[in-house]
Amino acid sequence: MMSSFKRPAAARRVTLAMLALAGAFAAAPAAMAEQVGEVSTAFKLLGANHKIVVEAFDDPKVEGVSCFVSRAKTGGISGSLGLAEDTSDASIACRQTGPVSFTDDLEDGERVFRERTSILFKTMQVVRFHDKKRNTLVYLVYSDRLVDGSPKNAISAVAIQPWAVTDAATPAAGGRR
Repeated sequence: MMSSFKRPAAARRVTLAMLALAGAFAAAPAAMAEQVGEVSTAFKLLGANHKIVVEAFDDPKVEGVSCFVSRAKTGGISGSLGLAEDTSDASIACRQTGPVSFTDDLEDGERVFRERTSILFKTMQVVRFHDKKRNTLVYLVYSDRLVDGSPKNAISAVAIQPWAVTDAATPAAGGRR
């Protein structure tokens, strides 16, 4: 006797979306971030304080460009256990830090950085666009969820410039001669 049980269409869509998301995470190489610093924004008696974290990463396909992302990190007991969902607030600043060269072909909207911001289904990610007409790289940071993303976003543009090699004896910016 065959079962007459049928999965609702919404459950099938959620299952397919979860499988697609898992496949996208597994297939997409992304840069690793280094924490540059953090500041506490709210004291929590139990668990870690709420914070703003600043992280840096280098574009994996573009040598000579580094990005800095600041984002909110939820504290408290749930944040300390990794169960809290961070807010979608993030800011980005990308700069040319050396001569720019592409190690591979660039795809518009290609993910260059991703970080989980909740235990399940929510990520903050950075994607890159190459504006060839203006010789500029544009980086967009945004947060998304499996079902519902956030319209909060920020961009940073890096105009690709010739990079002059400086003499090692030249003092750094702000230094004395």
